[in-house]
Amino acid sequence: RLVAVLVVILMATVMFAGCAKKAAPAEDVVVELWTQENEKETLPYLQALAAAYTAAHPNVTFQIVSKETEVLREDFQTSSLAGNAPDLLWTVSDHAGPFVVAQLIQNVDSLIDINQYVESVVMDNKTWAVPISAGNHLTFLYNKDFVPSAPADTDAMIALAKKLQAEKKVQYGLVFNQLEPFWLVPWLGGFGGKVFASDGVTPTLDTPEMQAALQFFYDLKFTHKIIPAEADYSAADTLFKEGKAAMLINGDWSYADYAAVLKDKLGIARIPMITATKRYPAPYTAGKYFMIAADVDGAKRDAIVDFIKFATNYENQIELVKTYKRLPGLKAALADPIIANDPILKGSAEQMAVGTPQPNVLEMRAVWDAMKPEMNKV
Repeated sequence: RLVAVLVVILMATVMFAGCAKKAAPAEDVVVELWTQENEKETLPYLQALAAAYTAAHPNVTFQIVSKETEVLREDFQTSSLAGNAPDLLWTVSDHAGPFVVAQLIQNVDSLIDINQYVESVVMDNKTWAVPISAGNHLTFLYNKDFVPSAPADTDAMIALAKKLQAEKKVQYGLVFNQLEPFWLVPWLGGFGGKVFASDGVTPTLDTPEMQAALQFFYDLKFTHKIIPAEADYSAADTLFKEGKAAMLINGDWSYADYAAVLKDKLGIARIPMITATKRYPAPYTAGKYFMIAADVDGAKRDAIVDFIKFATNYENQIELVKTYKRLPGLKAALADPIIANDPILKGSAEQMAVGTPQPNVLEMRAVWDAMKPEMNKV
């Protein structure tokens, strides 16, 4: 695996190098960059970008550390308080809330022309992050060996899942991560609910809409019996890849991995409409973002800003689209025909169109922590 990654980095260094301007800072700079990407996601792409930038700017080097999403959040908070935080993050938008409140990252309004990008993390009328990719949303994935086209609504999805199981074509009709409330939010939206009141910070979790969403979850397992008795992210991922599950709900970060396994058998569409409400499930949409640590300044910040511009330029954003099937953060790249002409990206964009922008407020962390144990009890 390491050899494969190094080959990718070497090839990408040659490919990306022509895009990086040779305008290195006057002094040597070492940038410590933490990311929650891994080898199955876009870590090799990030490593290639960094290698290409260093090839054009030999006195700017990168130390890239990959951490699981919640570990990154906790470790960044701890290391910042201890005075040894990394310089740059490549991470998810909901980390911005606690980081901004704790004054751990800096706003980028004076550093980047943020109007070039699709969506930014804005709090208190300031911009706190630069988009790398748009989306980061859940979608409906299916194996065309079992599902010729996506079901129109949840009744059709359930009926198809039961049929496939009865015929023993698959072990499970549907799989998804049953432990994390990120997978509950789309259904809550489909039943007409939201996690916050109109003020954007007051939780509204104890509602008939939440009850309906949880009842739907319960019925999938205990009434219709089309999902496993237990399944975390890894279990759902494995069942779908091995052809033991026909349908899957997972995020846009996973497309490239599944396309490599299923090839042209992979289908992607909106999560089926909820029959009872005639609403589409509304997953949270956001993306992946660069965030700059609060204490970074001088030549190091100049190098980081230049690297961010390089990493999100048109050529590199299109490469991200081609290789990893992620919607880009740069508006010009999002308008490229490559997206409309690609069935995977087209399905992703259609799902994003009915999604809900994920709140960046600090209260979102409290909501996640409150929803998880109740969801797991159900």
